[in-house]
Formats: sequence, structure tokens, C-alpha cells
Amino acid sequence: MSWEFEVLAQSMGLAEGPAWDGSHLLFTSIPNSRIMRYDPQTGALDVARTGTNQANGLNFDRQGRLYACEGGARRIVRYEPDGGVIVLCDNFEGKRLNSPNDLAIDRMGRIWFTDPRYGDKRDDMELDHESVYRLDPQPGGKWRTVRVTFDTTAPNGLLVTPDMATLYVAQSKYGEGEKRELRAYPILADGSLGPYQVLHNFYPHRGIDGMCLDRDGNIVATAGWELSGPGGMIYVFAPNGRVLETHPVPVDRPTNCTFGGPELRTLYVTSLDGQLLRAQTTRQGWLLYP
Repeated sequence: MSWEFEVLAQSMGLAEGPAWDGSHLLFTSIPNSRIMRYDPQTGALDVARTGTNQANGLNFDRQGRLYACEGGARRIVRYEPDGGVIVLCDNFEGKRLNSPNDLAIDRMGRIWFTDPRYGDKRDDMELDHESVYRLDPQPGGKWRTVRVTFDTTAPNGLLVTPDMATLYVAQSKYGEGEKRELRAYPILADGSLGPYQVLHNFYPHRGIDGMCLDRDGNIVATAGWELSGPGGMIYVFAPNGRVLETHPVPVDRPTNCTFGGPELRTLYVTSLDGQLLRAQTTRQGWLLYP
């Protein structure tokens, strides 16, 4: 049975990074450098934060602190309740990051993030690769940056399993012959990654942009477009890559999703055109916080 999606907000430019804070849904309006806040109790939509340097992915740690990929400023940051900004990482080995896209935080407080460069403007890239990184918290509030993939081109959404045994990565490079895959990398004891397994190959259609987990360990992902294939879609994958469900969405290109609501059974979805969608589902989400 397909989920019924309702449109909560209309076009405001590329929307991304949905994150549930326990009572409200936050998401990014990338071209407007804003974090928006939706109140499901009242239906009100307001601006939670401005000046976010085209922030994309958002996520909370176990303490409820909000982190973001500021693609425009090419850095990973933490937003403080008083309006301050803590920069965690803006370079790798002295070279500026490409444009951090999405992030996942594990139970140890490590932050995993993707650093692709989408679009045609590449003349200001300082790195010669588009990789996934891990930020390890250090004493004194410092962070150590570790490159963990050496085989990705345009990595996008990513997830860490609750047992920290697997890192899921959306390899989403567009163009003739480029790979668009859902990959599962085993996380080794030292935090490095083993060889990946391809769980699903989307080529030649649009692959996964963003994704989240349900409490059974299944992957709920946004993918598809109007140019080819079945169109904009929510996919539910088992951990072994089996497609359990597909749910069409009333937008051309869904960008990301997360569970919310009192029992984490509501799926919120953002889109390339800036819509915010919501559906009541038969699944229960898993979030590190709340």
C-alpha cells in the first residue's frame, strides 16, 4: 500500500537536510542560506536560522546539538543555541573541502560526511578527489579529519548503522557511464572501511540523494527523477539490498527524508524544487536523537 503524501510547503528553492528535533522538523533552504522550521501542531513554517552559507545536510548528535554541512563555505559546523557557529572542519591536509553535502553521526560522536562537488564549476577545487571523511572528537574540543573512501566520485547521502558496523553511501555521479549505486561499506575496528558491496544499481536513472533508517535497520531513500525510470520515489531497502517497498512522491526529484512525529512514524521529504512533504507510514524510524 503506497503512502499518501501531502505537500506542507511550496517552492522556496532547493530544500534539503530534514532533521527532527523532537517537536519540530528542521530543513535547509539552500539558495536562501536558511534553516526552516515546521511545526506539525500548528502547521506554521518559520525561519529558524539565517546566514547558513548554503547549508545542506543537518543532523543532531546524542546531546541534541545541531550540525550542518555548509556547502557554500565548504565546511562542517555546529550551530550553538546562542546563535554562534563552531567550525569543525574546513580543509583536508591544508586543501579546502569541495562542498560538504551530508553527514551522519554515530554513537561515539564521530561525524561522517560526504564531500562531492556538484555542478559545472570546478575551477576552484583544491582537492583532486571527492571522498567521504570521518571527524573524530579530540580533547579540548578539537577534531581529527580522516579520509575513509578512496573509490567515490560525488558521494551524496550516507548513514551509519546503530551498531556502527556498516556505512551506507549513495554514490551519485551523473553522466554517461558514471556509477549511481547504494553501497555498503563495512566499518572496521579502527574506523577505516573495508571493500564495499553494491546493494542497488540505479544506472542510468537518478540514484539516491538522501536517506534515513527505520528501527528494523532498513534504508528509506529518496531517488528518481522525471527524465527517466519510474520518477521521484521513496525506496525501502533491506540491509542486503532487497527492495521491500516503493512509494511514488508528487515531486520530480525528492532530495532527502527523515522520520518524525511522536512515535517516529511520519516521514518528511524535501525536494529539489523546495517542497516539504509528509506521509504517515507503516514504519517506525530510528534516530540517534531524540
